[in-house]
Amino acid sequence: MTGTIMAVGNGGSAPTGRRRQSVTIKHVAADAGVSLQTVSRVINNGPNVRPAMKERVQASIDKLGYVPSIAAQRMSGSRSYLILAINDRDRTIADWRAREGRDWIDQMLLGGMLTAAERGYRMIFELVDTHSDHVERELGAAIAALRPDGIIVTPPHSENLQITDLLAENGIPFARIGSKEEGPGIAITMGDEYLAALATDHLIELGHKRIGLIAGPDEYSLAGWRIDGWCEAMGRAGLSVDGLCVKGDFGFESGITAANSLLDRPDPPTAIIASNDQMALATLQVARERGLAVPDDLSLISFDNSPVVRFTDPPLTAVEQPIAATVSRAVEMLIDARTHAPPAEPVQIQGELVVRRSTGPARPDGR
Repeated sequence: MTGTIMAVGNGGSAPTGRRRQSVTIKHVAADAGVSLQTVSRVINNGPNVRPAMKERVQASIDKLGYVPSIAAQRMSGSRSYLILAINDRDRTIADWRAREGRDWIDQMLLGGMLTAAERGYRMIFELVDTHSDHVERELGAAIAALRPDGIIVTPPHSENLQITDLLAENGIPFARIGSKEEGPGIAITMGDEYLAALATDHLIELGHKRIGLIAGPDEYSLAGWRIDGWCEAMGRAGLSVDGLCVKGDFGFESGITAANSLLDRPDPPTAIIASNDQMALATLQVARERGLAVPDDLSLISFDNSPVVRFTDPPLTAVEQPIAATVSRAVEMLIDARTHAPPAEPVQIQGELVVRRSTGPARPDGR
C-alpha cells in the first residue's frame, strides 16, 4: 500500500519540516524500522503481527501524524473500508421537513461514524426508495457504486425480505436493527420488551393500576414487542390490560386520536405510556385540553427520549433507546464479519428509563 495523505493537526511530535509534506507509509516504515508489509498489516489489522511490533508501528504512526488513505486501502485489497447505513427516503425526508425534533438519524451517525473512524473505516448514510418497485434498482445502484463491506438496515425495512434477500444474494454482511427474525444478517434489538416493562413497572411502583399504552403500527415488530413487555409487567402485578391499548402510527395526529380514545373510557387510565415522542407530545396536548395536570392527574412516559421531551412542561419521563450504541455495535460486528461468525441469537443492546417530572404518584382516590 503506497497511498499518501497530508499530515493533520499542529500538535504531536512530527518533525517541523514534514508537517506540511505528505506523510506516506514509507515514512512510517522507515521511522519504525520495519517493512512496508508490516506497516500495512498493522494498519489493516492483519494476522500474525506481534503486539510489540504493533505498538512500535502505531507509535510511529502517531508521531508522524499519518492517517491511512481509504482510497489506497481499497486498492490494496478486496475491502472498501466503507459501511453503508440505509434509511427510507420518503420517511426520512418527511421527518426532516417536519422539524419536530426527531433525532434517530443523528444518533445513528453519532454511534456509527465515530466507531467506524476508530477502526479505519467510514460510515456513509444513504436514503433509498424502499418501495417494492424501486428497491432493487436503488439499493443495487448504491451497492455497485460504493462496494460497502457491510450494510446497516433500519426498521421496518430490516424485516423486508425483498431487501434482506437482495443483500444476502450479493454476499454482503448486513445488520438488521429492530429484528429478531431468523435468516441471513445480524439481528440486533434494543430490548423493547424489557424497556416497556421497565416503564410499566415504574408506574406500578408509583401506585398506578390503570396504565394505558399507545402502541405503534403493526408493520414494526418492535411495536408488538412493547405491547408484550407492557402486558407482562401488568400481568405480574395482577393488573388488567383490557381496553387499555390503542394503536397509533408514530405520528402526532394518531397520538391525539389514541389519547382521546383512552381518556374517553368510563374508567380512564391514570397513566399512559406512548410508544414514541410524537405520540407522547400529542397525549400531553390532549391532557391540557381536558384540564388534566401532568403528573397530578395523569402520568406520562414516552419512548425515544429525543431532545424535545426535555423542554416540555413538565419535562417527560422517557425510555432512552440506545440508538447510537446499537449502530456502533452493528458497525463493529460488520467490520469483524470477515473473521467472526455472526451471533446465533439476536444481539440486544439495552436502554434505560430517564425519570423526569411527568410521572408521579397515583391519586389516592384512583382517579
